[in-house]
Amino acid sequence: MVTTIQASKYFSRIIFIALLIGLYFTSWVNYLLFHTLAELFSIVVAMSIFIIAWHSRNFIHNSYLLFIGIAYLFIGLLDLLHTLSYKGMPIFTDYDYYANQLWIGARYLESLTLVGAFYYFNERRKINVYSLFSIYLLITAALIISIFVAKIFPVCFIESSGLTPFKKISEYVICVILILSMALIRRNRLYFEPRIYQLLLCSIIFTIFSELAFTFYISNYGISNLVGHYFKIVSFYLIHICIVQTGVEQPYQLIFTDLSRTNQQLNHEIVMKEQIQRQNEKLIDELQTALSEIKTLQGIIPICSSCRKIRDDQGDWNELERYVEQHASVTFSHGLCRTCAEKLYGEYAWYNNVKE
Repeated sequence: MVTTIQASKYFSRIIFIALLIGLYFTSWVNYLLFHTLAELFSIVVAMSIFIIAWHSRNFIHNSYLLFIGIAYLFIGLLDLLHTLSYKGMPIFTDYDYYANQLWIGARYLESLTLVGAFYYFNERRKINVYSLFSIYLLITAALIISIFVAKIFPVCFIESSGLTPFKKISEYVICVILILSMALIRRNRLYFEPRIYQLLLCSIIFTIFSELAFTFYISNYGISNLVGHYFKIVSFYLIHICIVQTGVEQPYQLIFTDLSRTNQQLNHEIVMKEQIQRQNEKLIDELQTALSEIKTLQGIIPICSSCRKIRDDQGDWNELERYVEQHASVTFSHGLCRTCAEKLYGEYAWYNNVKE
């Protein structure tokens, strides 16, 4: 039976697919409209990730999430400038290909963020959100100045020949960085909820497909460019489910992930300590059982210097063998040493072979 939550998820997916189909038809009308709508979706998701992470910073101690949340504000800002500067937009009219440079800058920032965030994956490494915010602000400002003001950022597109070698190589380098982030996520998969882990992996895979698609186009309005934007939309949609939707609908899964992980670790430690305690108790029981079976002779034992009888605690004199058997849990086996055998039975030849 389909629950209300499952029905809501299915409905959301159907709506998303319908929007993707509708978005495609906008490219028939005007590709610039398609591009603007596609980029606005990823920009809204990026800003939403920042809002959730930033306003949750006082309640969570998940430095990994905070790192990514702050970074996506600036990734979204670069994507916004990319959208506004796209060829055909009547805003930045002095050069048609700022958008290609901003795209590379944003994707480098995004891929390096997904890798660098794992430095703070360890709970003991705390993050200063204001310092991180300032660092990303400086990096983003430097990128914008290098593109719009200093114009020293490498050229990424040439009208007559298409993509430059720098643009193509950069896309492949970004793919390698994304693959590294996938490896880090897989290595630390036990720290993620299974569903979140799968969504993150799929999101990065679609991002890689997007980057590869952007290595083939020769026109900013070509089919390869369109396909690349679809891959990007799906990638950000998965991030939306992973962080934004989960953070709003089921915040305890995201905001208190670190608390849940801590509780799991504590429960694991408790179970291990209980096992060790049971093992120690079993060992103590075995030792006590062994000690109860062992009787030792200690202290000064009064013994008769003539008959060799021993006096017990009640004052009775006991044969040496009997006393030792009672206090040491041993049984005597009688025989004759060679000296005694020769002394007592020396005339019998067979006793001469008695060994000590």
